[in-house]
Amino acid sequence: MATTERTTKIAFHTNITDKSHYVCRLIRKANAADCRIVVLQDDPAQLLALDEALWTFADTSFLPHVFSDDPNAVSTPIILAKNVVQEFPHYELLINLSNQVPANFDRFDRLIEIITTDQDDKLAGRQRYKTYQQAGYTPEHLEVKTA
Repeated sequence: MATTERTTKIAFHTNITDKSHYVCRLIRKANAADCRIVVLQDDPAQLLALDEALWTFADTSFLPHVFSDDPNAVSTPIILAKNVVQEFPHYELLINLSNQVPANFDRFDRLIEIITTDQDDKLAGRQRYKTYQQAGYTPEHLEVKTA
């Protein structure tokens, strides 16, 4: 039985020691490449913390972002969302910070899973990796080297 290659490109970034800092750097890099981004975080407190981190991340750059229910989301390149069931103005990159496989992730061109050094996070990440594989995807893996 032949497997068909899915179109959403999935990558796992693992061995992350500071999730907030890493995600801000990743968002800055993607934004600099004119990529439009949706960040999924289903924990409201963590979503607010990410919002704050994006405002204070770098003194020399601005990362334009809004929450998904903001009227300006249609024209903002970085959207912070609690779920991906809703409609978005763009579907280029989804960064998943939740412990679940995002619903409707296959609408996006790319999906990046962020996995920290925490054991529970690693286990949840491994399960999501297997779920994607079982669905016919071939996730890439990038192990972040720590200094």
